[in-house]
Amino acid sequence: MAILVIAEHNNQELGAATLSTIAAALKIGNDIHVLVAGKSSQPVAESVSVCEGVTKVLHAEHEALEHATAESLTAIVVELASNYSHILAAASTFGKNFMPRIGAKLDVQPISDIISVESEDTFKRPVYAGNAIATVQSTDAIKVITVRATGFDAVATSGGSAVVESLTVDGHISQKSKFASQELTKSERPELTAAKIIISGGRGMGSGENFHMLEEIADKLGAAVGASRAAVDAGFVPNDYQVGQTGKIVAPELYIAVGISGAIQHLAGMKDSKVIVAINKDEEAPIFQVADYGLVADLFQAIPELKDAL
Repeated sequence: MAILVIAEHNNQELGAATLSTIAAALKIGNDIHVLVAGKSSQPVAESVSVCEGVTKVLHAEHEALEHATAESLTAIVVELASNYSHILAAASTFGKNFMPRIGAKLDVQPISDIISVESEDTFKRPVYAGNAIATVQSTDAIKVITVRATGFDAVATSGGSAVVESLTVDGHISQKSKFASQELTKSERPELTAAKIIISGGRGMGSGENFHMLEEIADKLGAAVGASRAAVDAGFVPNDYQVGQTGKIVAPELYIAVGISGAIQHLAGMKDSKVIVAINKDEEAPIFQVADYGLVADLFQAIPELKDAL
């Protein structure tokens, strides 16, 4: 049977995590359908249709799907579910919002955050904040899965020629819930999960104002700015800066951790980075155990020197 991937997008561009989710789906089978649900989202459907490995695009258009609620999206997917052996979405805020509901409606056990496909019914996923890897085998007829994007290389965004099929979804739009509003941090810097370079600050930064030092370096490097949960909880930066088990999972080419002790919660979100650089005045800080390069120094002296060197 075919495999359904639910696309994450902003109605104009496809989210990078979906490309990795398609890559995971291709390790299960080769008949990949992608659901694009949105408002004025034809550009997304067209971009998905030429992605590597995609055989069909299901395009659902409705005004209420501009910011799709879990109830509406679940109703659409459940209607389609009998045609598929697997249903996949990225293990991002987007996927975590509705995939458990899909599992409940289909009466199956979702498998979350997979990092490897062993076979069509067996997968690997991190547990205990990434300190152990569990191998999970499912006997459910329909397997509902979220994919950790950092575990799979994104598929190519060209070379495909999938057909785009329109869906009628009027009867599946929830009347019990609707999107009210959202507040997003606007920045010209790369989004955390898509950035090749990330510089993150922790409690050691001392205040939100001091994060401007990291922002200046980020601008020079073309990097994104992240933070530990401690820095977010202290109110230094917004929630969408958070890297970690309860934040965003990242794996950039270069991760610079400044004033971050290296709690398990944070390491779970960034330890797959290609190169990790840590700056901390405490030489016993756990972050140095995973760092490729470590500098034991006062960040308020080291960061200005790094800025000048750049």
